[in-house]
Amino acid sequence: MTGPQGSRTGALLVVGDVITDVVARHRGPLASGTDTAAAIRTVPGGAGANVACWAAHRGCPEVRLLGRVGADSADWHERELAACGVRPRLVVDPEATTGTVICLVDADDAAERTFLTDSGAAVRLEPDDWSDALLDGVARLHLSGYLLFSESSRALVAVALKASRARDVPVSLDPASAGFLARLGVDRFLELVEGVDLLLPSRDEACLLTGLHDAADAAAKLSRHVPLVIAKQGRDGASVARSGAVSAHIPAVPANPTDTTGAGDAFTGAVLAALLAGAEPEEAAREGCRAGAEAVEQVGGRPRRPG
Repeated sequence: MTGPQGSRTGALLVVGDVITDVVARHRGPLASGTDTAAAIRTVPGGAGANVACWAAHRGCPEVRLLGRVGADSADWHERELAACGVRPRLVVDPEATTGTVICLVDADDAAERTFLTDSGAAVRLEPDDWSDALLDGVARLHLSGYLLFSESSRALVAVALKASRARDVPVSLDPASAGFLARLGVDRFLELVEGVDLLLPSRDEACLLTGLHDAADAAAKLSRHVPLVIAKQGRDGASVARSGAVSAHIPAVPANPTDTTGAGDAFTGAVLAALLAGAEPEEAAREGCRAGAEAVEQVGGRPRRPG
């Protein structure tokens, strides 16, 4: 459905991971075999869930999220998502616990982070969790790349893509993890994302997928496979590419990093909100850079809530 000035009226549906993040901010190198002082917080996270929350925060009028969690924290995650303005549809896994990520953040090194990941229930989404009715009133579907890293959730991605094409709903995807992507393989990834309209890789992901060292060149090459590519480049901003060429480079917004966890998710959520409001991709990327700068100045991957 298309509204005034090219906007697509309707909801954003995000399908992806809901995770419990344990963020440990430490100064200096980790001390092997002994204690390292750190400030530790447990916060809600997950790339898919974070994107949904940032899209709502940046003005998307209706955001829905399909994810899978364990019974151990289902109620907490549902409350946290609702408090961010997201309508959650959380499948409670009868066996697995909610996925957990330990985020080690070096407070002395531009808040760069290292992840220790137990995906748990997050990648156990399966086709039975999907219903075509989820697309009722939806103007865009966004898929977390973490769904591509298990057999059952890959099958769900295939079902969701087929249903979206049948309804002419555009689909975006964030590759999510260079480490997991390397194990999956480039050819397999490109095969799985056939039919996606917008790809939002990080610098490392774009370079891995193309074998190139420059993120802008990588975005241009990827746009021969996916119609629109918006590559996130951290402190170097973002590149927008279409039809094999870069159409714009967007500078980063200055920020004082505290924790870079979720900065890419913030970027993606803001881009999707802007596109749904009718923005051109270049302006949407500017909104993404603004949200990324906001995200790195706080702890955790979700937007700060009033109060």
